[in-house]
Amino acid sequence: MKKIIIFAACLLSMASCKKFLDVNKNPNSPTDAPAKVLLPTTTIGLGWANGNELGRAAAIFVQYNAGIANNALLYENYNLDGAFGNQWDYEVYNGAINNLRLIISKTEDSSPAYSGIAKLQLAYMFSVATDLWGDVPYSQAGFGLQFKNPRYDSQQDIYQGNSSLGITSLFDLVKSGLDDLSKTSATKPTTDDLVYGGALDSWKKVGNTLLLKFANQISVVNPTLAKSVISDVITGNNFITDNSQDFAIPFSTAAGNQNPLYQQDFASFKDNQMLSSRFLARIKTLNDTVRLSKFYTKPLTTRFVGYENGAVVAAPAVATRSIYNTYVVGKGDAPIRLLTNFQVKFILAESALKLGTTGNANQFFQDGIKASMAKVGMTTVEINQYFTDNPSVVTLAGTDEQKLEQIITQKYIAWVGNGIESYNDFRRTGYPRLSVSTNAKGDDPTTIPKRLPYTLNEGNSNPNQPKPRPKTNVKVWWGQ
Repeated sequence: MKKIIIFAACLLSMASCKKFLDVNKNPNSPTDAPAKVLLPTTTIGLGWANGNELGRAAAIFVQYNAGIANNALLYENYNLDGAFGNQWDYEVYNGAINNLRLIISKTEDSSPAYSGIAKLQLAYMFSVATDLWGDVPYSQAGFGLQFKNPRYDSQQDIYQGNSSLGITSLFDLVKSGLDDLSKTSATKPTTDDLVYGGALDSWKKVGNTLLLKFANQISVVNPTLAKSVISDVITGNNFITDNSQDFAIPFSTAAGNQNPLYQQDFASFKDNQMLSSRFLARIKTLNDTVRLSKFYTKPLTTRFVGYENGAVVAAPAVATRSIYNTYVVGKGDAPIRLLTNFQVKFILAESALKLGTTGNANQFFQDGIKASMAKVGMTTVEINQYFTDNPSVVTLAGTDEQKLEQIITQKYIAWVGNGIESYNDFRRTGYPRLSVSTNAKGDDPTTIPKRLPYTLNEGNSNPNQPKPRPKTNVKVWWGQ
């Protein structure tokens, strides 16, 4: 996938392809590539890191899909040793993080519009790394030869900071980015900002939405900090509140620059995964097949075709499998959605319910469902009909724990196409309720992995990697 990422980035600026490659070889030579060249690369990099192998594995763990062959089958059986080396090396660290550090170092003093965006992207990318692996290189990562073997910071310190170790929290990294976006800037992005075209007000909404996301992520282990952050963001009233404002990474139909999920189902890996019969059964129970038809194809016209997670019987013929549909992949040009309006609504619903922040949890919950349904392309008539026909599904009821399960289940359905977000929620709350894959193996066949194992290449090159590595049945700091 390293070649695909480099090729995708080069499509954005063919004249700068050599510079892009040179920067990755020597991140201490910033004169080789200006920020306007690096920013498209890091933006696409965020989408690739989320939608490629990391996202594919997460989507199988939470049983959107069932893995049938090759890497997808390994993820299905929880055989994860030796996996994700390319993702750690080339998509997360040597790709996005190194180049984001470079943008910040080049622009923080003179053109903070760029450094502000870069800090928000950096916070997002580090959150992906620590959420999946736990303790990871953070405060010393991405600085080239300055830290040849960067320290592994604890996840708790990454989220909350540790001044004695010189660790800036993810919250403060985002706030620093927001501060930069409000400063006078000699140059500002325009078309090199692939998401918002240089609209810094939109990036401010992204930053504040990141604060909501991070606060929600730690709300079980530090509800006091989570409530404080969420309350401040609500008071500031400058976060994503409409589907048109979503932070979504664009792709195209051009070969080599297609959505990575499209690559999985329609190009290189089309034989490897399909709709999980468990997800299909859940959706049928909720009478939500109209929305499902936006997420997955209905190859036999009259019905969806799923496959049991971990089954050993022959999978249906490729042409008869339900796989990702237009909303998720388009014709290669569907975006990878990282922060969304529906996500915000569900976060605010959970926060109102569990933390006591302002707002009506049920209203936020219903707004989240409607935002998701509208996002996938359901009509107002279809949405209203669903609410009329399924009052018990769209109305919070029972104990607070039962209401939380409703919120997370609907958030889970809405997040088809971003398995990492649902995987985070599952490990944080225990919802939706999932059982282990049939014929599971790996570190612990009785437990859906609670983290990814550290990669072999990093372990061989960086003596600071924890040894022995934590098993995949060991929860991360914010998990349960």
